[in-house]
Amino acid sequence: MKLKFLTSSIPAFCLMIAGCANANNPSNVNDAFSAKKDTSIVYMTSRITPDAIVELYNQLGREAKGKVAVKISTGEPGGHNFLNPQLIAPFVKLVNGTIVECNTAYAGKRYTAEDHIKAAEDHGFTAIAPVEIMDASGEVKLPIEGGKHLKYDIVGATYPDYDFTVILSHFKGHAMGGFGGAVKNMSIGIASGNGKMYIHSAGATESREGGWKAAEQDDFLESMAEAAKSVADHAGDNILYISVANNLSVDCDCNSHPEDPKMHDIGILASLDPIALDKACTDLVRNSEDHGKVHLIERIDSRHGMHTLDYGEEIGLGTQNYKLVKID
Repeated sequence: MKLKFLTSSIPAFCLMIAGCANANNPSNVNDAFSAKKDTSIVYMTSRITPDAIVELYNQLGREAKGKVAVKISTGEPGGHNFLNPQLIAPFVKLVNGTIVECNTAYAGKRYTAEDHIKAAEDHGFTAIAPVEIMDASGEVKLPIEGGKHLKYDIVGATYPDYDFTVILSHFKGHAMGGFGGAVKNMSIGIASGNGKMYIHSAGATESREGGWKAAEQDDFLESMAEAAKSVADHAGDNILYISVANNLSVDCDCNSHPEDPKMHDIGILASLDPIALDKACTDLVRNSEDHGKVHLIERIDSRHGMHTLDYGEEIGLGTQNYKLVKID
């Protein structure tokens, strides 16, 4: 298969450094992400098919072993833009994965484990794999080193039982974060219901029962990055990231009545670096020739969404310098 290499957010001299992939040495692109590298690899295909997800997974060169958690959004009932179960089914079966979720911080139809499982069933996910609501039995704390806002990350009680984590995200807009991708899916998504409130409040409260407490915008965005870093540190090399950039609404799958997408689908991307992956997705939106992109760009920028990646890079979660490798 012919690989096409594109660069983004990379100074020209970076292409010469050791560790960067190149067309003459394609094996380098399977190197695991290291904070010491100047560039991360992001694979991409414009094909949005079950086979394409499997192909991207194989390109990453990191095998999902042991008890595998596949973190998706099951989607708020009433919504319709969440990942199609049939799209992800062959990949989830390949890694013998369990689809995992945690309850919401807001009062809706995924607030309790019972309602959440019902939503997962109604949306077709229980038909393709086991589904676990990880905070059904409580929550645990993961350490955060050097956090500016959070002392720790509060996640579903059973999350540490898993040996490997796949962050399988639907990239789209988000009413609060500007966009939702890998960083949001691994931070807000793996957090328990109380943990979600802890992130949204930037550490002000650990309980969702006292009502919504929103932090200053940048504090919230930075808290998401801190929580994501705690998950990445916990997982070590036992984690990978795949994002499907389709149904590109300005609204998240947590919205029960999302706005219809105004731009075309982009494709599927994968990386061992969540910051690089989210940056590549946002760049592809901005560089699209589809005029409908203005709506999603406005949503991202009006929420200062790129600050999540700036701060995530600052704390060592990943790098915004990446090389895009097209496998089409």
